[in-house]
Parts: sequence; C-alpha cells; structure tokens
Amino acid sequence: MLEQAKIDRINELSRKKKAEGLTANEKIEQEELRREYLKSFRTHMKGTIENTTIIDPNGKDITPKKSKTNAKKKGSKLNEMSINEQMRKNNDHFCVFS
Repeated sequence: MLEQAKIDRINELSRKKKAEGLTANEKIEQEELRREYLKSFRTHMKGTIENTTIIDPNGKDITPKKSKTNAKKKGSKLNEMSINEQMRKNNDHFCVFS
C-alpha cells in the first residue's frame, strides 16, 4: 500500500484545497499522488479478488474457472491448499452464499 506520509499529504492537500485553494505546483503534486494512490489500490484489490475463493453453503468451491486459472498462473498458494485449510487461514477471503 501507499506510504502513510503520502496518504497524509493527499489529505493535507485536500483540506487546503477546500479551505484556501492550491497553487499550480500543489495541484500537480495532488494529481500525481492521487494517481499513485489509485494504482496502488487497484493492484491490491486485484490481488485480493484473484485470491478469493467462493464457497456455497454446502462447502463446495464455486469459484469461477477463470479466477482459478488466473490464480494458478500467478502461483497462488491459496489454490494449493484444501478448501478447509483455506477457510481456516483466510476467512476474510471467502464469500459464502446462502
């Protein structure tokens, strides 16, 4: 994720923009920081989604084949474990439909 100092700077520039406005250089800096933040966010979100396993109420893995294939290509360790191991180790990476 993005360094905390950069996130703090994004917030500082946002507050300043609302209060008094930004200089041309600050506007450029703000835009660059926002782009960097969004790139980092998207990268991490993509990784989370690619490593998510979907389990139905009966415990059956119903993850789309395309997701499994992409994760295997990238060497995901989650796909090498049994479903029960995955559930124990990564509860926050599961969707259960009822």
